[in-house]
Amino acid sequence: MRIIRILGIMIVALAVPALVFAAGAHDGLNCVGCHGIHTAKGEIIFAVEPNKKALNPKTNQPFTGVTALCLGCHETIERGGMGIAAVSAKHSHPFGVTPNPKRATVGAEFLRDGKLECVGCHDPHPSNPNYKYLRVDTNKGASMGNFCAMCHGSKADAAAVKSMKIFDSMDERHAAPAAAPAPAPAAPKKK
Repeated sequence: MRIIRILGIMIVALAVPALVFAAGAHDGLNCVGCHGIHTAKGEIIFAVEPNKKALNPKTNQPFTGVTALCLGCHETIERGGMGIAAVSAKHSHPFGVTPNPKRATVGAEFLRDGKLECVGCHDPHPSNPNYKYLRVDTNKGASMGNFCAMCHGSKADAAAVKSMKIFDSMDERHAAPAAAPAPAPAAPKKK
């Protein structure tokens, strides 16, 4: 009886993370779903293997950087990913490319090394309350123009664009420097 109980506990322990992950989005994941000290594959301790098989349709070269990490999960199995909410580089907004200034004025906060990467538009951390983890509130997808206007501002009301807040939970490029230690209190004067 004890062996059956232990086996039952083991099955549940192994199945629950898979079920939570299969439920969708990143909400069911904790930090180690993407990051791990002992399984790190990159400089920001990613546990996900970068996708080296998927080719950028604009360059016909494998994706690199953060986008390759995202595509480690979000690409079809045939194209080197895990098939989790796979995206299409041919049928979605371009990513892994340098933006064309004739089409869009892309702020530096949306670029990584001068390129449009997945994390320029999406912040995948579960603290992000926005639709599809977009970095701009789109009223649950009803106001997608807000998102588009961040780079394609010539097609939007400038005042509306200025008032938009960009969600940024953990952009390591903007980490605040460590605060300088407070000055020591002055020694009391002797009389």
